[in-house]
Amino acid sequence: MDLKIAHAKDLLLARSGIEDNDLNKILNSMMSHGVDYADLYFQFSKNEYWGIEEGQVKSGNFSIDQGVGVRAINKDKSAFAYSDDISNEALQSSSSIAKAIASKNLSQSHKLVHHKISPNFYSEQDPLSTLSAEKKISILEKIENFAKKEDQRITKVTASIAGEYEVIFVINNEQRVAADIRPLVRLSISVIAESNGRREQGSSGGGGRFGFEYFTDELLKQYAHEAVHQAITNLNAKPAPAGSMTVVLGPGWPGILLHEAIGHGLEGDFNRKGSSAFSNKIGTQVAAKDITVVDDGTIKDRRGSLNIDDEGNETQRTVLIENGILKGYLQDTLNARLMNMPTTGNARRESYAHLPMPRMTNTYMLNGSKTPEEIIQSVKKGIYAVNFGGGQVDITSGKFVFSAAEAWMIEDGKLLYPVKGATLIGNGPEVLKKVSMIGNDMSLDSGVGTCGKEGQSVPVGVGQPTIKIDGLVVGGTA
Repeated sequence: MDLKIAHAKDLLLARSGIEDNDLNKILNSMMSHGVDYADLYFQFSKNEYWGIEEGQVKSGNFSIDQGVGVRAINKDKSAFAYSDDISNEALQSSSSIAKAIASKNLSQSHKLVHHKISPNFYSEQDPLSTLSAEKKISILEKIENFAKKEDQRITKVTASIAGEYEVIFVINNEQRVAADIRPLVRLSISVIAESNGRREQGSSGGGGRFGFEYFTDELLKQYAHEAVHQAITNLNAKPAPAGSMTVVLGPGWPGILLHEAIGHGLEGDFNRKGSSAFSNKIGTQVAAKDITVVDDGTIKDRRGSLNIDDEGNETQRTVLIENGILKGYLQDTLNARLMNMPTTGNARRESYAHLPMPRMTNTYMLNGSKTPEEIIQSVKKGIYAVNFGGGQVDITSGKFVFSAAEAWMIEDGKLLYPVKGATLIGNGPEVLKKVSMIGNDMSLDSGVGTCGKEGQSVPVGVGQPTIKIDGLVVGGTA
């Protein structure tokens, strides 16, 4: 038996006296109503958070939650119930939801079997127990001091550190049994710089699926420097120009535009319903010929990585766009069945109280052949967006509006001065065709991404190399 399965069963089932036979009975009862598919999702999670502001602990909390989600699928209909009480009584009560979408009464027999051992793309340690509360607060005090030493114009620093330990156990009627142990940590810093009556903000941070020991002094100094640099740069920024112009996007976090404006449009549910700009376009050219986009949930220790998805399927590296050609979509069980396509290990849910749906893991564009310097030097006049702040996206059309947290004016192939108030406006599928140069410096974000969809939030990763986009609309303040 997989050790993760043994641990999950001990933590989630044994304490409540639930045995394999009990799970068999629940699934058999649901399948007897003639549904196509049924599964049970058990989850235990504990979370810790600390925040400081100007050297004072402003917030701290710790929580534990556990429960089970019970789902039945019949064609395109789903029935779902959940309970924070893990017991045979709660399971039996929740399993009656299958009647709501039943097609007919059948006699089906299900026997629980153990799934093969799942891979390990990250540690199974509990990050909350690796350091005392005092040492976690000490990390925040250190990064605050590093930031204030960077520049005397820094007038305020806020920082936070968070950790999560999650154990899941999934079983379904197709004889799949799987479990995962998921650590997750994150550190964030925000600074305010003031000079000559002007006030600007900068931020940074990172994290992933490991323990708090990841945050070494050197890494804290790096985060502090990045946040201070952004704030000081914007103190000296001029108003951004407006109009259609060449835009260069930096590597790493700017891949959030790719995630939001394009990645969501490649999720199976939107394409099954025909509401995505990429619906019915597999095999056709949807991007410039040098663009390849993948979603990869198997990258070691990454924030968006998973050993298994929330239906118990192993995650994988899925090529979505290859050399400009659309190759496929991200799928969960429901949409893969209805579209007659394979699952891709992308079923994700915020918790046991939510239905799974197709979601991204770590989504990024592969390297091209140009150096970042070549790309900048090729621009007569345009904007270089180093980092992004907030944005809005219409997932079905791909239309987006993103604000640049740090941007520079390019003229005659040189970065002249920082600009403030640059807003990028466009359409994701159209932008893919306007990419004229792709850098060789692909990097992933530092581990801060959180994706929202239909009210559910899950951790994700994004990335890309430096890219040049011809003719993107910039909303400026000049």
